[in-house]
This record gives sequence, structure tokens and C-alpha cells, in this order.
Amino acid sequence: MSPSLQEIGLAVKRLQWRHHREANRRLAEHGLSLVQWDVLRHLHQHPDATLHTLANLTFQTDQSMGTLARRMIERGLLRRAEGPGRATRHELTGDGERAFEAGSLVVESVLAETIGTLTEAEQAVLHGLLTRAAGPR
Repeated sequence: MSPSLQEIGLAVKRLQWRHHREANRRLAEHGLSLVQWDVLRHLHQHPDATLHTLANLTFQTDQSMGTLARRMIERGLLRRAEGPGRATRHELTGDGERAFEAGSLVVESVLAETIGTLTEAEQAVLHGLLTRAAGPR
């Protein structure tokens, strides 16, 4: 008998919860949370991203992203960047870049323990199915 849609949804949620819980635990050893690392990751990948874009990429509101950015500036992970127009932009500091790199190793190790146990072909199928199910952004 095939699993129900609810069972599949719950399996996805359980895996996500496992990733978040374990990543947060291990990132704490580097003084980071998963949310903070995610901001660093997206800024590393999209250095010209506005605060609004970062909020969308990290599944936050503009207000919560602004508060988080302010705390990350106080910690020396980010700095405000000059840019065209009124949009607020930030960039990684040297400490922010190092925190991103250390955090990336942590997150990779967490994912290696779950998704990494699948073959490359299984990973490709899983990625394709999840991407298709999530639909266009």
C-alpha cells in the first residue's frame, strides 16, 4: 500500500526538522544559528541582495530580517553596503565570510548523514521530485 499524502508530507517535515535541530546544535559551537548561517549563505551567493530579497530567500519578514541583520552587524558578521537607490544592502565582513565557511562544513556534515546516504542517482531523483512538488517560486 502506498503512503498517504499526509504520511509523505510528515516524512518531509521530519527530515527537515532533523536537519534544523542538528544543524542548530552544531552551528552553536561556532556561535551561529541556522537562520544566521542561511543569511550568510545567501549573501555569499547573492552579494547585491537587498534586505527585502534576503528576507524572501530566508523565509522571514522584512522586519525580522532587519532585526537579524542589525544583530549580525553588531557581531561583526555583516556591514551595511553602499548601493544605488534607497534599498538597504549588506555585505559579509571577513568574520562573516569565515563564519559562512565554517557553517557550510557543519551543514554539509548534517546533510551527509541523511541525504548523503542516498546514491547520486537517488539524490538526483529526490531533488527533481521535491523541486517539482514545490512548484514555481
